[in-house]
Amino acid sequence: MTHADRLAAFVALGQRLTELPTPAHADELAGLAARARNQNNWFDLPNVTSAIRGIAHLLAEEPLRQWSARYPQEPTQPRKIGVVMAGNIPLVGFHDALCVLLSGHILLAKLSSDDTVLMTWVLEELTRLEPRFTEQIQLVPRLNAADAFIATGSDNTARYFEYYFGKKPNIIRRNRTSLAVLTGRETDHDLGLLGEDIFRYYGLGCRNVSKLYVPEGYDFTPLLDSLQPWHRVLEHNRYQNNYDYNKSIMLVNRVPHLDSGFLLLTQSTQLVSPISVLHYETYSNEVDLVVRLADVAAQTQCLVSAGGLFAGSFPFGRAQQPGVGDYADGVDTMAFLAELA
Repeated sequence: MTHADRLAAFVALGQRLTELPTPAHADELAGLAARARNQNNWFDLPNVTSAIRGIAHLLAEEPLRQWSARYPQEPTQPRKIGVVMAGNIPLVGFHDALCVLLSGHILLAKLSSDDTVLMTWVLEELTRLEPRFTEQIQLVPRLNAADAFIATGSDNTARYFEYYFGKKPNIIRRNRTSLAVLTGRETDHDLGLLGEDIFRYYGLGCRNVSKLYVPEGYDFTPLLDSLQPWHRVLEHNRYQNNYDYNKSIMLVNRVPHLDSGFLLLTQSTQLVSPISVLHYETYSNEVDLVVRLADVAAQTQCLVSAGGLFAGSFPFGRAQQPGVGDYADGVDTMAFLAELA
């Protein structure tokens, strides 16, 4: 296959995924989501639908073409790339698969046990659209045959990955989280959009906002009012269990907090918050804010602000909609793969 053939296949896959959430394919999507939820009950229909729309967004033809044109079209020697995929949110490993396959290498994918249904389905759809991809895709239990590695996991698993994969070229990703900057000038509409960044996938993704930076004296009432439409997260028993548990811990330990009835806000210097909890920290002025954000840049996946006006940030509501060139941990996967050729 040429690069043009591979690109055309991914564009066709994007069109297929664009059609899936439409009424004409409602039964197919519902069946797929049901199978995914049987494996991982965090993967409900709204979140599977959101993930599929996100992949379709990545595969829009013109942005995909422009992005891929920045890199070599064919490898000198195709390599076997072992990819350890995470399973915290639906299809989170897709971008790595896209990079490996579009660059002309061979994908050795070790799927997460929490996300085999969706990833297998998407890769099967790709090979149905372009059967020659069958020779480039291998779903494997072990990665002994790989020439290079891309692995995503926690800080603990990263140490394991470094031990086993460190002697070969690799990208090893660790824990990161996402942050929001508030100024107090946001509209109710702005604050409502922020709910997508906080609650989508029940807060389980590294692109979910787990901490707010707010000005001193910030009034949280408009924010809590604007987030009320997301109260339905309590319909998920595991989310409610987390909410009830974290609320009881705060009450027993007398931790000052705000309670929306489904979200707990508490002041903390910690970046990562438990499910159903949102941390916040105050800043005195913009210089103070910039310094604080610089201190945690290495642990930050993305930053959001109203309209994306703060430097380097995404607009509210867009944290879970990265472009094809928005690499996890800021590491250019395509450049890494090009250097292997």
